[in-house]
Amino acid sequence: MSTLWKSRYAQRTLGIKSSAIRELLKVTQKPEIISFGGGLPAPDVFPVQRFDEACHKVLSEHGPQALQYGTTEGYQPLREMIARNLARYGIVASADNVLITSGSQQALDLIGKLLINRGDRILVEAPTYLGALQAFNVYGAQYVSVPVDEDGLLTEQLDSSLRAGPKFMYVLPNFQNPAGVTLSEGRRHQLILLADKYGIPIIEDDPYGQLRYEGEHIAPLVVLDRENVRRDNGFTLGNVIYLSTFSKTLAPGIRLAWIVAPEDVISKLVQLKQAADLHTSTFNQYVAFEVARDGFLDQHVKLIRQVYRERRDAMLHALQEFFPAEVTWTHPKGGLFLWVTMPEGTDSQALLRAALAENVAFVPGDSFYPANGNGHDGGRHMRLNFSHSQPDQIHEGIRRLSVAVKMQLRNHVLR
Repeated sequence: MSTLWKSRYAQRTLGIKSSAIRELLKVTQKPEIISFGGGLPAPDVFPVQRFDEACHKVLSEHGPQALQYGTTEGYQPLREMIARNLARYGIVASADNVLITSGSQQALDLIGKLLINRGDRILVEAPTYLGALQAFNVYGAQYVSVPVDEDGLLTEQLDSSLRAGPKFMYVLPNFQNPAGVTLSEGRRHQLILLADKYGIPIIEDDPYGQLRYEGEHIAPLVVLDRENVRRDNGFTLGNVIYLSTFSKTLAPGIRLAWIVAPEDVISKLVQLKQAADLHTSTFNQYVAFEVARDGFLDQHVKLIRQVYRERRDAMLHALQEFFPAEVTWTHPKGGLFLWVTMPEGTDSQALLRAALAENVAFVPGDSFYPANGNGHDGGRHMRLNFSHSQPDQIHEGIRRLSVAVKMQLRNHVLR
């Protein structure tokens, strides 16, 4: 590395590290490795033909506009469609409440730019989404962590953490990444009331909400905030900013997500986005609108649910078949992941090395805890993705992983 440039890096870059998942993807490109590492949608459910047709239509009917600069807020028909779809879940919003971003990662970065001063405390679930930690770390965030269980964030432990005065809470209520757990309805009400009591806003990240395979839909936090606390008709006084994405329902390669917030918040985010990239790809927005319109997205999501439920079940059955009794795991009702818990003292980094020797990969659990948060036991956990692999690959991959797990447990006992 050039020392000339290194000496000129901004201080905020000093603590930045590469994503463990992105680094792992480099290793898992080998064809012999079965990877449960990345949060990758299944490429075999990408609507390639529909995208092909949409691209031709956009270029033939709207070519000059689709290839031109666009507004920072995003393509108006796409924003209107998102607002209409949100209404199905009780979220009252207009296109003026919607900002299109270049993937959810940009949404998180813009939230960090807008809200975080160096040293601000952010309340997060333990574990939480690695990409959010990466985004917030750049702005010098400190963290207060609250554990999760099968019913999501342990709201009974929130009181003392909220008294520490976090700037905001970052929560994934549906099929959480990485744990796969869902925040129960009762705890959602508790969370909203506590947020109001202490005046702490919530960032509700919901990339997986449409990917439910069992159980009943639970109202989003943004809806409960409006109905139970604000009692207004929209986002005017909202205490929740809502994020979602097309990455898990259409395709991640188009890099399209959105932020839903009060108009004054959207206006400030627009200014920040202008400085970052002017606007999200105009062409991609036109194409996504053409792909999703006329009810196609609803039908496509039904296919995704069917495919992913089969793969989730394949992984749960394989874990039951091959893993030793002292290892446990979550039973996600949707999403892309489940969370495996090993006996205390297990080293998931050492386990990963052993797993790679068996040609199988996962993400070690310590990647999902903030380095400067309160204590955690991430070393005994691993995140497994079930959406990307075929059921037969899942069965074989879990068999291989069980070999590494049993070896690690034997070594652990012998120490």
